Amino acid sequence: MNTYASSARLCAASGCKLVAAFMILALCTVTMAPSAWSQDSTAVPSSVPNDGGNPSSAGLQAVAFLSNVVYFPVKAVFAISGGIVGGLTYVFSGGSDQAAKSVWITSLYGTYLLTPDHLQGNRPVRFLGVADANSGLEPVR
Repeated sequence: MNTYASSARLCAASGCKLVAAFMILALCTVTMAPSAWSQDSTAVPSSVPNDGGNPSSAGLQAVAFLSNVVYFPVKAVFAISGGIVGGLTYVFSGGSDQAAKSVWITSLYGTYLLTPDHLQGNRPVRFLGVADANSGLEPVR
């Protein structure tokens, strides 16, 4: 009996579980933190430009970059999976564009990269896409 192979498989499986748990925790942190920060009672006066150049904005840009290291791959995998599922929805619904578009819009649209504006709560983070009012797309019933 090869004990090394079984211990290596056990280590690989526990490593995958650890990475998955970390990714879920990071995703929750990224999506929950902006809403908590937007609750802050101290508002920046509109006369103060916030286009960069101070240590606070540099820190926000660094946090946005590190957040994108986790957020972008998760969003990309979700979008690719949604594209595939939307295609299958089109095939299995008998060619219904409306059914496929409801899946595609939800999965393919949305925020792909987080910016300091997202982290400050100035712009919403939309992991799931939202249909335009002009698209004429109605919910599938």
